[in-house]
Formats: sequence, C-alpha cells, structure tokens
Amino acid sequence: MNISDLYQIYLNHPIVTTDSRNCPVGSIFFAIRGDKFDGNNFAAAALEAGAAYAVIDRRRAKTDERMLLVKDTLATLQQLAQHHRRTLGIPVVAITGTNGKTTTKELVSRVLSAKFKTYSTEGNLNNHIGVPLTLLRLTCEYQIAVVEMGANHIGEIRTLADIAQPDYGLITNIGYAHLEGFGSFEGVVRAKGELYDYLRAHGGKIFIRKGDATLQSIASGLEQISYGADENADVAGRATGDYPFLSVEVKEPPSVIHTQLVGDYNLDNVLAAVAVGRYFGVAPDEINAAIASYTPQNNRSQMRKTERNTLIIDAYNANPSSMKAAIDNFAAMPAPNKALILGDMLELGKDSYRLHCEVVRHIKEKPFDRILLVGNEFFRAGLAEGGYNEYYYDADYLRDKLLSLPLHNYHILIKGSRGMQLEKVLDRL
Repeated sequence: MNISDLYQIYLNHPIVTTDSRNCPVGSIFFAIRGDKFDGNNFAAAALEAGAAYAVIDRRRAKTDERMLLVKDTLATLQQLAQHHRRTLGIPVVAITGTNGKTTTKELVSRVLSAKFKTYSTEGNLNNHIGVPLTLLRLTCEYQIAVVEMGANHIGEIRTLADIAQPDYGLITNIGYAHLEGFGSFEGVVRAKGELYDYLRAHGGKIFIRKGDATLQSIASGLEQISYGADENADVAGRATGDYPFLSVEVKEPPSVIHTQLVGDYNLDNVLAAVAVGRYFGVAPDEINAAIASYTPQNNRSQMRKTERNTLIIDAYNANPSSMKAAIDNFAAMPAPNKALILGDMLELGKDSYRLHCEVVRHIKEKPFDRILLVGNEFFRAGLAEGGYNEYYYDADYLRDKLLSLPLHNYHILIKGSRGMQLEKVLDRL
C-alpha cells in the first residue's frame, strides 16, 4: 500500500496507536516490532478492541481484510507522519538538548498558546515512534507545533528532523549524556548538531543561547535569535530569586517573571521561551503570564512540602552537568538542614566511574548535613573518594531503610536518572 492511499484512510480515521491495549473505536493500529515484542501478534486483538484498521508487515499475520500489509510498519508510520506534516504546512519548532528540553518545550508551548492554537509533544513521545505519533495528532485547527526530539545514538535527530521538517530549532545545551550510545562528548555534539544541519540545508532559523561556545561552533550559516544572561543577547535576562522559586528579570522591555520552577539553572529555559514568544509576536505581558502559570510536573524541578520535609524533586533524568547544577543551586538556597538523595547517572558508558567521582568530589565542597547515595556507581565513587557512609543499592532498599532512619525537618534534593526510580522514596519523606 502506498502512502497516498494510506493517507486517505488516515483522514477518515485520524487516531493512530501503536498499543493494542489502547485502540479507540475507529483508530488505526500500527504493528511496530520491538526488541522483545512483535506488534503483528496483536493486530487481531487491536481490531477486536475497536481499531478500524491494523497496519502490519508480516504476511502470515494477515487474517482480516482490515489488516493492511506494508513492507515495514515503522518506516510507514514515519512516512505517513512526514506526509501529514507536509500537507498541513504549519510552522514547526523543534527542541532538543542534553538538559532542559522538556521544560523548555513546555514553556515555549505555553507562551505560543497565548496567541496561537498550539500542539506540543505529550509525555515522552520524543523518539522515532513518538515524534510520528505527535505529528499525526495534529489537525487543521492547529496553527503551530512544538516538537521535542530525544536521541541516544548518532543519526536519530537527523531521522526525526527529516520526519518533522522543522522550520525553527532550539538546542538547549550539549553535555555528557547517553555516552553509551554516542561514544563520546564529541559524539553528543555531532548528534545534537544534526538539527542544525537540517535547518541549515532547508533555510531554517535557530534560537540559541548567547555565549555557548559549543553551540556556536556548529551554528555557522544559520540565522540566529539569541537569548541568555549575556547583555548582548537579543533577549537578555538574569535570575533575581532562586528560593523557593526562580524569578527572572528580562532586560528589554524590562519586566520580572515569577516562575514556579525551582533552580536558577532554569534561567535559560525561561529566556528561550521569551525569545520564541517575541519572535512570533506574542505580547510581553502574555509571555510573562504564560511562563508564570506553568507548574512543573513529572518530578522535574518540583518543590513539594510534606508534613515532615520540604522536597525538591528533580528525579526524571540526570547527567553530570544537570546534577552539578542542581547541587550548586541547592547549596546556595538559604535553608537549614539540607540533605541530598542522589541516584546513579545512567548510560555514561566507560566514563561513568570518572564522572560519578567528579560529582562526589563536587558534593564534598558543599555544606550538606546528610548525603544519601543510591546505586552501584555512586557506591563505587563514594568509596573511592571517601567521607560518606550512607550508601543504598537501590531505591527500594533506601525506602525500607527510611523507616528506621527517617528524615525529619530537612530540605531534601532528590536527583537521579529515571531508571533509578527515586520517586519510590517520596512517600517516606
């Protein structure tokens, strides 16, 4: 089946799913293959659940005329999304980066929504499957889209850009993350830079943090709108308060944005949203109101007061740069009785031990009252660097121990990679 014919079916059935357990009536189910599953095995169940069609790529799985056989279901899903994006023709802003891309995406979407009917990536739909699904949720009522792009291997951003065909791009920053897939920091730069490569080849524009030497080194030949703490940025600003929440003073026109974000490391995320909003003609007061109204979710830069403690929860993701930034911000907070609960930073490959040791040395320079390290990598690094005796193999073990060694009347920073599942300990705090 060719894409044009499939697109006509999609126009009549514009709900696309890859989960046979979630097939709304009249939807199209794409039987995607994974490392441990084959969606073709669930095509019949998807039809029984209410799907109008099931797109499959295994001939033997075809047991119903509503099953549409293609060569590769994933490639077909991506081609369908690309065709749909081209047909709609609305502006697309693509956002990627090592730290802050989801928060920036949320802020940018909030700001643009003040003027335009805006659709943005939901949840973690930012990969080779999620981006197509995001695009296929766009309808003709939307005027602009904000698409988050994640990657852990070279070539993935290039693929996502080819599918989403962005007109504008924003790389929040580039740091040490997913080194198992990228191989080195230089690999991370190359991979994230694939967004700039696409925009350069297609006449796109970028929003870029002023003074970021790494980003500037790969941004030649691109029209730039800059933001940041540098006074010469197109949108310049500075942090004016970081406890409990960040406030940002914007230079021109002068204003102060009071956010619900914890941590002055969110300054660039806020200024990026201001820059995008201004470029698209959103009024300054509407920009400020949109940013001020944003409440972080999903354990990202959240503050929560419990009956026993004040929690700063940033446990959705972690890498060396975001970890150090969170630690520095927490250390600067004017609060008593500070405790750290830090979980391993995952996917750092051969550099993992060295980078965890760097974080432990970084902690030793700070005045924290208790330090609880979770995970094998921090255990090894802590022993090597010395000075700590609160080690926990995993979040479940720490959760049990918090019954006999409770934390009361503390300000607690909780930071770690998503795979460490540090959210399991929240009810003990």
